[in-house]
Amino acid sequence: MIMSRIEARRDEDSAETGNLVDRLLTGLPAEAVLTDPDVTASYANDMASFCPAGTPAVVVLPRTVEEVQHVMRIATELRVPVVPQGARTGLSGGANASDGCIALSLTKMDRILEINPVDRIAVVEPGVINATLSRAVGEHGLYYPPDPSSWEMCTIGGNIGTASGGLCCVKYGVTAEYVLGLEVVLADGRLMSTGRRTAKGVAGYDLTRLFVGSEGSLGIVVRAILALRPQPPQQLVLAAEFASGAAACDAVCRIMEGGHVPSLLELMDRTTVKAVNDLAHMGLPETTEALLLAAFDTPDPAFDLAALGALCEAAGATQVVPADDFAESELLLQARRLSLTALEAVSGTTMIDDVCVPRSRLGEMLEGTERIAEKYQLTIGVVAHAGDGNTHPTVCFDAADPDESRRARESFDEIMALGLELGGTITGEHGVGVLKKEWLAREIGPVGVEMQRAVKQVFDPLGILNPGKLF
Repeated sequence: MIMSRIEARRDEDSAETGNLVDRLLTGLPAEAVLTDPDVTASYANDMASFCPAGTPAVVVLPRTVEEVQHVMRIATELRVPVVPQGARTGLSGGANASDGCIALSLTKMDRILEINPVDRIAVVEPGVINATLSRAVGEHGLYYPPDPSSWEMCTIGGNIGTASGGLCCVKYGVTAEYVLGLEVVLADGRLMSTGRRTAKGVAGYDLTRLFVGSEGSLGIVVRAILALRPQPPQQLVLAAEFASGAAACDAVCRIMEGGHVPSLLELMDRTTVKAVNDLAHMGLPETTEALLLAAFDTPDPAFDLAALGALCEAAGATQVVPADDFAESELLLQARRLSLTALEAVSGTTMIDDVCVPRSRLGEMLEGTERIAEKYQLTIGVVAHAGDGNTHPTVCFDAADPDESRRARESFDEIMALGLELGGTITGEHGVGVLKKEWLAREIGPVGVEMQRAVKQVFDPLGILNPGKLF
């Protein structure tokens, strides 16, 4: 009797999936609808650890706005959850599938529709790769600043969904500051436009900002109007070694207090420096306890670096080395971009935290993280967008070892708790997803959660858009 019930349920699930696929195919080409279980399983999750993922019923790869609208109309009619996805380079489980969902991959919507040097805007589809856009606008003498470390892989739609940042945020800001307007397919398939193409505009509520960082829970972004800047001069980089993380953080405070505006201000601790050297043999100074990388893209970057170098020396830098040219500068930046890959090679698996604290408390964050690493007997490397106070403590562990995995998860939670104690936030640019749902509730409180759920209810009354994420 039990087996017959199981078989009946399987037959029912199969029939439901078959009906869903048939309905989707009424408005989509066959090649846009993937049902092979081996293929659909590969769309189950992003790059986050410790985040549950379900099995999609189907994967859909639309190429047009109309196809996205068709998917959402069918999903609403059949009450099927939809999980929007980009390149799935996220680190919080925000793109993880739920059982029986439509995994809506937007990677085929990858056209740059317009680059306007006069209005200084670009109009793009969500599947455009960040680096592709940056190079395209560069040909027009323009610059799209947001540059996550995964910029060669991540998509603009994903960047918008998580409100991502990057190495240049200290001077140029994050993704949210460059999204002027959006076209969004709502849960019921209607198309809504938000924002503007103009340099200024305050008509009505700022719904554009509401969608930026919403992790696909309010609607499907199908087009974005992005602000551009004039292309700055090439930047020169300076590397400063410190005998302690506290001294490096003191230098950061002196730099910001002094009114300097570097185009980049990044920190790597000794664990990270060693990992990068082990992976890429870059010859970084392993005797240092903290390495600070600073850059200027001003008309006279050497002059600005000299002033910044003096502040580093006053804070106790043991060595300050400005790059001789742009090629050497790029080599140093490559070392920073390799940090997370290098830390992953230490133990095979990483949990990458994303705690942002006030700059003035950055030193306390580093010291606290070191204590947590000692407490749990784990390797935890720290890289940071130091100019923003945005730290990435990266817990290295063996996922095949249950005890080590437990310690990794507990240390991760302690790092987030530390960030909140220091007046910070649980995520500066990676988003909440599945990984930090509990911590979002702690940060914003019960009234904040209630209001956010109310907003969700307005845009997605059936709860079919990326269910189980955020809260």
